[in-house]
Amino acid sequence: MFESATLKLTGWYLLIIMVISLLFSVIVYQTSTSEITTRIEQMVRTIPSEVAYRLSHNLQALREEQSRDAAFNILVSLGYVNLFVLLGGGVASYLMARRTLQPIEEAHEAQSRFVSDASHELRTPLAAMKTELEVSLRSHDLSKNDMKQLLRSNLEEVDKLTLLSHTLLKLSKLDYAGLKYEKVDLLAITRSTMERYDKTGTRISLKEPGKALIIHANQASLDELISILVDNAIKYSPPLSVIQISIDTRGNEASFHIIHDGKVIAEQYWPPIFHRFYQQDNLHSNETNPGSDS
Repeated sequence: MFESATLKLTGWYLLIIMVISLLFSVIVYQTSTSEITTRIEQMVRTIPSEVAYRLSHNLQALREEQSRDAAFNILVSLGYVNLFVLLGGGVASYLMARRTLQPIEEAHEAQSRFVSDASHELRTPLAAMKTELEVSLRSHDLSKNDMKQLLRSNLEEVDKLTLLSHTLLKLSKLDYAGLKYEKVDLLAITRSTMERYDKTGTRISLKEPGKALIIHANQASLDELISILVDNAIKYSPPLSVIQISIDTRGNEASFHIIHDGKVIAEQYWPPIFHRFYQQDNLHSNETNPGSDS
């Protein structure tokens, strides 16, 4: 699709270039031929009248011949110039078209990937709900407790769908609205996140600078990012292991480190690690231990 659009845009660019080149060539041709005719007339006037009278017929023929030769030479030169413009303009037009469409192509690919991943995420809980309901409908001795269990399970899937739709909405807003940056306390946000995920205060260890750490960022996005890192660290590390968080400053920059005893992400999965909904081994949903996607 984009290759066809590139060729069409190249054609339009080249058409504009050639129209300008041809108009310029017409102006140059008319100006040059007029100037040559004027100079020939001036040269003829310099010839003595007696000689000019005797050679009037030959002078007229010579004048016309010189004008035709000069016009032909100008046309040939302009033809070569326009041929060069056509070839060079074609290459330049294609490069310009590619550069113009590249951001659009990248945005389209990102959108397609995002829609595909989001569809996959939506399909997983829906499929689970459908399977449970179909199995329950086939059962003729479904007890009250089984029905309650089924409703609880479906309610969990509905909660997943609600959370996912909320995340998609926020991502959509981030795509079409600018982030508001302000002064926020990184240390306070980290402590608040720890309180939400570690009620007993024994699972997460924090190494801090001992004072407020004010940075320039979007508070909602920063809070969500730290929450995702902590949530994934808890879900993908052994139950009794301690998650270590350290916050430090390096000159005018702040650093946030989180370390846990979970499985290390293989190096081949590093490049796409920040793609939306990406998980290692392309497993978008882990039923036993689902983590948050970026």
